[in-house]
Amino acid sequence: MDPASRLRKSARLFGDNTAVVFEGRGQTYSELLERAIRLANALREAGVRPGDRVAMLGDNAFESLEQVAGLAVGGYVRCALYGHDTPDRHHYLLDLVGARALIVTEKYFGAIVPLLADLPELRVVFVVGDPGSHEIAHGYEQRLAAASTEDPAVPLADDDPHVIRFSAGTTGKPKGILHTVRGWIDMGDEMALVVPRFTERDRYLVPAPLSHAAGLLVWPLVSAGAACVIMPAYETARFLELIETEKATITLCVPTIMRMVADHPDARTRDLSSLKTVLYGTAPAPESTVTAAIGVWGNIMYQIYGQSEGLPLSVLAPEHHVVDGTDEQRRWLRSAGRPTPNADVAILDDEGNRLPAGEIGEIAGFTPGRMRELWGAPEATAERITSEGWLRTRDMGYLSEDGFLYLSDRKEDTIISGGYNIWPTELENALTAHPAVAEAAVVGVPDPKWGETPHAAVVLVPGEQASEKDLIEWTREKCGSVKKVTAVHVVDTLPRSPIGKILRREVREQLRTEKPAEG
Repeated sequence: MDPASRLRKSARLFGDNTAVVFEGRGQTYSELLERAIRLANALREAGVRPGDRVAMLGDNAFESLEQVAGLAVGGYVRCALYGHDTPDRHHYLLDLVGARALIVTEKYFGAIVPLLADLPELRVVFVVGDPGSHEIAHGYEQRLAAASTEDPAVPLADDDPHVIRFSAGTTGKPKGILHTVRGWIDMGDEMALVVPRFTERDRYLVPAPLSHAAGLLVWPLVSAGAACVIMPAYETARFLELIETEKATITLCVPTIMRMVADHPDARTRDLSSLKTVLYGTAPAPESTVTAAIGVWGNIMYQIYGQSEGLPLSVLAPEHHVVDGTDEQRRWLRSAGRPTPNADVAILDDEGNRLPAGEIGEIAGFTPGRMRELWGAPEATAERITSEGWLRTRDMGYLSEDGFLYLSDRKEDTIISGGYNIWPTELENALTAHPAVAEAAVVGVPDPKWGETPHAAVVLVPGEQASEKDLIEWTREKCGSVKKVTAVHVVDTLPRSPIGKILRREVREQLRTEKPAEG
């Protein structure tokens, strides 16, 4: 059953149930379906057709779920942009997928306006807030109010495009990851399969952007008639308050949130007893963080491993979160768990041969929630998907004799900070664009709050100077606040291989002894 059909069914069965809670406002399933239909028709009336790409740009809001639902009802391909990215990055992604429409909040619209003239495929912009006077921009509420409430009943096939997610490539430029209607539904259903069964009594507390992993649970929850309690942005005291006041039963965290919760004084005074499921993933979770989180809400944690191209691949269930067990049981905490019921994991060498237990190679996964392709990149798609349908993750790891998956070095040195992927090349390109920087290498270093954080080693142009503060601010302006480097070390040379490739592992060792830039 496609997403729109699931929403129609839930509106019929659970029409008066609360579907959305946001900052004191509520929306029932009947209201959610009506607003979704209005949005689908408003886009159709603006010339957008089923199969067209529609981008969304905004923080979590009251309208977030109805936008997700409306694009499904209209048969449009949803492309979620990320608020932490720069306007230039938004332009690149809109152009990459040939977006025909953009739904954007007023907060981000001003920075988008200068780019509109260079996006010939873009036909219409709906602005949540003031649209100003641009000819293709319209007020979101005004267009929905004028739209028809008749269900367009767009027929959808399992293999129709449904969602394009964006992820950085090895060059630092993101690629569009296309999921079909069936693949996207299967992804959510597989995640729901490994946790306690969702019911209409469940309340999902959403502390992270719905444009990221937090949105993956939307359709199984909608199917059950459950409520989504959406936070505009994460704040620990508010998160703990909402668990208590909204009687949240499920939430999804990154390790950074788990650590902040465990360290917050309210964690010991708030009533968190309604929680029965905490999912986490997207970044390495130190054993100390897992142990501290279990001390707050009990052993109800499920670690999910996968990536935008295919999810889930494996799960570490509560029975494997043994913080005071044997050495073997404690070792499980450092793993990514075992394959989910309809998924499988293998370790491959460079030729694609399976490796035995204990040997490190590239992790390959088979999951019903796998992407169909990388948008407009057939060669890159062929590199990622084997002839048997397995996804090559580019993550490195090994399987133990008892079937647990352990991650080691990532194949392309991705830095995962607070749940966000940061690619060193993008930051290195930004740094070397500075007139005082001749060369740069960026690596991830352990961080107790963010899991990892990007540090840079730079070689300055002879006779030039730049302070650490200046270079950090430079990367913030070029790459955004989430991706900026957090420390800069000036070095005389960068370690390289015989063929001239920068050796990142040696850079990490070098940064242990070098001091950050001065002046």
